[in-house]
Amino acid sequence: MHHADLLHDLAIVMLIAGVTTILCHRFKQPVALGYILAGLIIGPYTPPFELVQNEESIKTLGEMGVVLLMFSLGLEFSLRKLTKVGMAAFVAALLEIIMMMWLGYEMGRIFGWNVMDSVFLGAMLSISSTTIIVKALAELGKTKEPFAEIIFGILVIEDMLAIILLALLSGFAQSGTVSVGMVGWEVGKLAVFFVVILIPGFIGVPRLFDYISKFKSDEMLLIASLGLCFGIALVATILGYSVALGAFLIGAVIAESRQLHKIEGLIAPVRDMFSAIFFVTIGMLIVPHMLWEYFWPILILSLLVIIGKVLTCSFGAFIGGKNLHTSLCVGMGLAQIGEFSFIIATLGVTLKVTSEFLYPIAVAVSVITTLVTPYLIRGTDPIVGYLDRSLPRPMLQALSVYTTWIGSLGKGTPSPHVLLVRRMGWQLLINVLLTVGVFAFFAWIANLPNTILPKPIRSDVVMDILSWLGAVLFTSPIYLASARKIQAMSTLIAEICVPVASGRGGSARMVIGQVFVLASFAVMTFLTILLSTAILGSFMAMVPLLLLVTLVAFLFRSMLIRIYSRAEMALVETLAELPRLAADEPKVLPDLLREAELETIEIQPGSTFVEQKLREIPLRMQTGTSIVAIERAGQRIINPNSDEVLLPGDRVLLLGHADQLPGARDLLATIK
Repeated sequence: MHHADLLHDLAIVMLIAGVTTILCHRFKQPVALGYILAGLIIGPYTPPFELVQNEESIKTLGEMGVVLLMFSLGLEFSLRKLTKVGMAAFVAALLEIIMMMWLGYEMGRIFGWNVMDSVFLGAMLSISSTTIIVKALAELGKTKEPFAEIIFGILVIEDMLAIILLALLSGFAQSGTVSVGMVGWEVGKLAVFFVVILIPGFIGVPRLFDYISKFKSDEMLLIASLGLCFGIALVATILGYSVALGAFLIGAVIAESRQLHKIEGLIAPVRDMFSAIFFVTIGMLIVPHMLWEYFWPILILSLLVIIGKVLTCSFGAFIGGKNLHTSLCVGMGLAQIGEFSFIIATLGVTLKVTSEFLYPIAVAVSVITTLVTPYLIRGTDPIVGYLDRSLPRPMLQALSVYTTWIGSLGKGTPSPHVLLVRRMGWQLLINVLLTVGVFAFFAWIANLPNTILPKPIRSDVVMDILSWLGAVLFTSPIYLASARKIQAMSTLIAEICVPVASGRGGSARMVIGQVFVLASFAVMTFLTILLSTAILGSFMAMVPLLLLVTLVAFLFRSMLIRIYSRAEMALVETLAELPRLAADEPKVLPDLLREAELETIEIQPGSTFVEQKLREIPLRMQTGTSIVAIERAGQRIINPNSDEVLLPGDRVLLLGHADQLPGARDLLATIK
């Protein structure tokens, strides 16, 4: 009869939430207040009797609300916007977490609580509630406001920092110390998780929805969207991250598809239903007698959260270059705590290092600050108006000059060489993170029970070898593409360090280029050994396999490079074809240079164009590519003039789109 109990509980929750929500609308109060009030009415701590029979089922449904709210936020918030508000968001988030942790710790000590309670209290007060803020902004119709973009950016960064904070709290609770290595490890894992979700997602998900849209079925779109949403949220949970982060990331990926607006409309009613249940579950956690018993700590901590977060977040956003009005809106919108504070409080109780009163205090402070949040957001304009009238003119002018100056930083146009090196550097970093993610996945495969193999070859050694070969197979295109980028980057870096126009010789450029290549390949080799030993267990077991794979990769290098190039082109097309992304793209360079690829090829002795001048070679006319450098006998000729003659053995650096380079390669390989 479990299904009857669940139906009974759902009926009670939705009916009472419907009544309280209508009352809130009637008296122009936030809808979230109605949901929390409904939770208080039906909660287990409110006499005379319990209306809900299975609390855990309702809490599970409430978790669905968190997932769907964060998924909807991802649909509305492009990752390109995160890069635009990145500095202000990062400064504000970091300052908020550091200051609120310190203030919470000091307040706990003032209350006479022990060190561990005070540390966990500081952590509880440091993270704002993503779910509550998203709901409040949506109710007020302010999700599209400029300050809302900064708030969303801060929330995303807070979620990432909160993951690291949880790991640090666990380590501190068990050992009493915090390790720098632990911080680095958590940051590295998080970066790998981001890249492994986002890059394949940007390549495959928009094309999946293009295919689904051909059937013209809203049902298929909805089910596919929800499947990806809950699937990635599950992956995030398995890896130790929050469901909110996983749902947000896949939402941001789906936001790049052409069916975005249709998906948003389909998700909205499902999201509203489950988010209502989530806020009801918050109200169910309220313990009335605890509110009275800890009345003063709850009141003081609520004021501390509101005042502390308004000041720290506003100041952080202002330091990041936002004006007074925007900064204050950011601070007002982040002045609450929520679900993550409950997770931190639960962690302390689970590890048996904190007192049990912390959890109900966290719930009470969350409820109070949640109720205040909509009023704070609405009150921003009057407060800013008052400050404009009250503050001295010189002070307001100084503040304006500062924000203008910060906004002007970084607007200069770097040289084309620097832009290309920067672009390829980011590509190499992404390649490294993808490689780590692939090896981590196959290391997990290697540890699975051997029952997945046929009995004749069932052994740990065979499982390890097959897993390693699988990892190498998937990463081989990445390795070969990275090697090509390193070769091209060496020429550009040498030119940046010792420009041809400086009049100095080419020996310095040659040394710089060779050192960069050797150092890069040394790093790649070390990374390969490190990742491989995680699967195979020893370096000696890897050597023969690595030699075999290197030989195969050399023989099939052209095919592997094409595979990588097609995947990279698919990613670029996904990010470039949306009009709103194109509008945000800085017009720093022509399209060719911003989307350009570099490739180095060697001129064979029998080539048709040996001993011909560059202006006589129809390279640009037939393929659209250009020769930007020539390496000859250890010397590099950067930006060769049109009268430069090609000689046998020359290594030329080609610049062009990824789809143009194969034609240029074939043209220069033509034999007389």
